[in-house]
Amino acid sequence: MSVLDDNIASLNGYLERFRKTGIQNRIGGVDAAGGAGRFQTISPVDKSIICDVAHGTADDIDAAAKAAHKAFVVWRDMPALERKKILIRVAEGIEARAEEIALCECWDTGQAYKFMSKAALRGAENFRYFADQVVQARDGRHLKSPTLMNVTTRVPIGPVGVITPWNTPFMLSTWKIAPALAAGCTVVHKPAEASPLTARLLVEIAEEAGLPPGVLNTVNGFGEGAGKALCEHPLIKAIAFVGESRTGSLITKQGADTLKRNHLELGGKNPVIVFDDADLDRALDAVIFMIYSINGERCTSSSRLLVQETIREEFEAKLVARVNRIKVGHPLDPETEIGPLVTEEHYNKVTSYFDIAKADGATIAAGGVKVGDEGYFVRPTLFTGANSRMRIAQEEIFGPVLTAIPFSTEEDALQIANDVPYGLTGYVWTNDLTRALRFTDKLEAGMIWVNSENVRHLPTPFGGVKASGIGRDGGDWSFEFYMEQKHIGFATGQHKITKLGAG
Repeated sequence: MSVLDDNIASLNGYLERFRKTGIQNRIGGVDAAGGAGRFQTISPVDKSIICDVAHGTADDIDAAAKAAHKAFVVWRDMPALERKKILIRVAEGIEARAEEIALCECWDTGQAYKFMSKAALRGAENFRYFADQVVQARDGRHLKSPTLMNVTTRVPIGPVGVITPWNTPFMLSTWKIAPALAAGCTVVHKPAEASPLTARLLVEIAEEAGLPPGVLNTVNGFGEGAGKALCEHPLIKAIAFVGESRTGSLITKQGADTLKRNHLELGGKNPVIVFDDADLDRALDAVIFMIYSINGERCTSSSRLLVQETIREEFEAKLVARVNRIKVGHPLDPETEIGPLVTEEHYNKVTSYFDIAKADGATIAAGGVKVGDEGYFVRPTLFTGANSRMRIAQEEIFGPVLTAIPFSTEEDALQIANDVPYGLTGYVWTNDLTRALRFTDKLEAGMIWVNSENVRHLPTPFGGVKASGIGRDGGDWSFEFYMEQKHIGFATGQHKITKLGAG
């Protein structure tokens, strides 16, 4: 048997129980049916039904919020070292079931095993990192004044809502849930309706690791029902969301009446700027990796290539040759580099840009075609001859589609790079240090890499500006979101207190 055959056989073994019982909501440590019945999750590989999923409603969210509220005192007041031990056991549980997580994720989302085999381990890394921060999460500062000893501390904000996307759902769920739990918060998690499998695995692993009932609750459903109810619920103190910018705006409105704190990680139309003095071979590798890996379905993908005119022709020729060799295929085949897009709706959106590009006057230099009829496969695509005013240069396509735009000068490149509503990431390729310093200072992005692809370092802040979001993940920035700052002032002597009404 081939590795692909082995992976399919293993996957079928993992999915057998879901096919029999479906995926239930998990509320207060107990399985619960959805108030609106069930919906089906579909594999983008062959359009087959994977299993039924509980369709959560506002009532289900209410039950989960109450369970999280009840469990909050237990989890908050548990000794920090005990919470740390549980989170480490969660990491160990993820590592033990890494293959199951990866295979289920591939089948549910269409992501290639080449990348998802590492995503589960990154999830374990998230839990280990934040477990190590548990003890000092409450640490504050000593700010002495002439009459007071002022100290600060942090306390967990309370039950929080976590709403995660479908592109790399397991890893992104751990990215939000691990710091929330480390801070001492309890969680109501609403995973994306298109990819519910691994959210179920995560709550199982967490409870098996000793997480008390109600500390992590999972309610499946849709944004207009379960998602809206979660954002509006008065017991939920904050919402951590990853997804589209338009949805982020809705979440802000839905939480307004309860003064909900929001952390929004939203869309991007990220530029990779290649100057003619760069290491062009390394730049080529990074350009290709950052748009065509993960099926191009990630917020940090470098979907706009700004290439200096003096090297444009040679660079684009090499790019076309490489793009045409990218292997599209079954996501469980270890050789596959691009799998199918996640849903029919998203497939239709991405492929609509093939005609939009032609109508705008761009050239389809590679790809621009669908692949087969069995699933939602497309060829990796490159548009050339574009300019910044075209829709393909302004709108987030969120697929394996790259738009190349030429520039002449540094000033020209900066203007084009900033000429979008988004500001999540930027990638700059140059061997001129002073240029890199000038350019990154003016580039409108929350995260910038110079002579590198996106290399995530957990202690650093992750987030964007403009329509790309509000707030930062990572390191102490995560605790700033999931915890409330508290100040206590202790008088150090008999300082003068102004007397009123003393005669």
